[in-house]
Amino acid sequence: MAPNASDDNQALITEADADEARARRRRTAARYVVPAAVVGVAAATIGLVPAIADSGDPDLPEITAQQLLDKVAASDVEQLSGTVKITTDLGLPDLGGLADGFLSDAAGGSDASAADPTAKMTELVSGTHTVRVATDGPEKQKISLLENAAEYSLIHNGKDVWGYDSGSNEVYHSTLSERARKESQAPATPKDLTEEALKAVDPTTSVTVDGTVHVAGRDAYKLLVKPKQSGTTVGAISIAVDAKTGLPLKFTLTPRSGGAAVVDAGFTQVTFAKPAASTFDFTPPKGAKVTQGETVRGEEAPGHEAPGADEIGKDLTGLNVLGKGWTSIATYDTGTEGMPATGAPEAGAFGGFLDSFGDKVSGDFGKGTVFSTRLVNALVTDDGKVYVGAVTKDALVKAAEAK
Repeated sequence: MAPNASDDNQALITEADADEARARRRRTAARYVVPAAVVGVAAATIGLVPAIADSGDPDLPEITAQQLLDKVAASDVEQLSGTVKITTDLGLPDLGGLADGFLSDAAGGSDASAADPTAKMTELVSGTHTVRVATDGPEKQKISLLENAAEYSLIHNGKDVWGYDSGSNEVYHSTLSERARKESQAPATPKDLTEEALKAVDPTTSVTVDGTVHVAGRDAYKLLVKPKQSGTTVGAISIAVDAKTGLPLKFTLTPRSGGAAVVDAGFTQVTFAKPAASTFDFTPPKGAKVTQGETVRGEEAPGHEAPGADEIGKDLTGLNVLGKGWTSIATYDTGTEGMPATGAPEAGAFGGFLDSFGDKVSGDFGKGTVFSTRLVNALVTDDGKVYVGAVTKDALVKAAEAK
C-alpha cells in the first residue's frame, strides 16, 4: 500500500528546510561532475527520458516529504548503466530544414563536424529517442543515442571527450584542462532535473509524498511538487525516488494546460554495477574524419576562461528578475528596436521562424510578439525588451505594462 504522510508532514516545506536541503544537494552534486564540454549535450540526452513503470504499487515504509528530500540529497550513486528514452513535447512547430539550418549555424556552419555534440544532441528537444548511458564516477561517462540506422556516442574518459557519428563516420575530439575537469558540472540525469526543480521549493510550493511506484524494476517513492501560485504554466512535477539509493529514477513535468507531459524522464532499465573499463575506451575507426575541438580550460588562466553568464550577457542591459517563485520573469533589454519583418532581407529564415509561432500583442508598453511553447513563453517588444518565464502570455503582458 502506498504511504501517506500526515498533513503536517506533507505540508509546505519551510524556507529554512529548503535552504538546508539545497545546501545538501550542492554538496552531493560535486560527486557527479563531468566535463563542461559534455554538459550541454547531456542536458538534452540523459536528462529528458521517460521511464516505463511496472504495474502495482510496492509496500514501503512511510516517509515524509522532508525525509524524501534528504534521501535525494544524500544519494551517492556514482556507478550505473542503463537504457533510457527521451520524450519531449514542447509544442513547437515543425520547422523542417529551417531547424537544421539553425543547428548547423550553432555548430559552426556547413563545415561543422557531424559528430560535434553542440548540434547533435539538440535533436532531442522533441520527439522520442532511445539512449544508453553508463557512468563510473566523475571521470568516466558515456551516452549513446540509438537512431534508425546509426548510432551517436559521446564519451568522456579523463581529459578526453569524444563524439562519434557512425552514420557519417565522423569523430569530434576535445580535451579538458585540469581546472575544467574539477569545475565541470553534472549531466542532466533525472537526479539533476530533480535538483533543479527542488530549487523552487519555497512558500510558493507544495511538496508531498504521493504514494509509491515501480520504475525500471525498482521500488520507488513518488514526490509531488506543485506550484501554489496562479499564472505559471507548470502544473506539477512528479519524481520517482529509488527507495534504496535515493536516486531519482523518473521525472515527469506536466503543464497546467493539461495533456501530455512536457518532459517525461526516467530509466527503462538500470543497474548499479560498475561498468567495464572498456565501455569508456575509444579509438577513431579507420577512415573516419576527425575534427579537433578547442581545449576546455575552465578558469585556470586569465584570457582563457570559458564564457560565463557575464560574458554572454555583456551586451544586455537591465538584466533582472521580476517577481518570485514559479511566476518569476527574467527581463532584459536587447538594445535593438523592432523585430525583423517577414520577407525583409535582414530577417532571412529567422523572420519565417518567428512568424511560425509568434502572436502579436499590444498594451501600455506598446507592441510586441509572444513566442510560446507548452512550458516557457517569451515576449519580445518592438522596442527590444524581452520578458521570459514559465508563465502565461497574460502574465508576460502585465509584466511589460508594469515596467
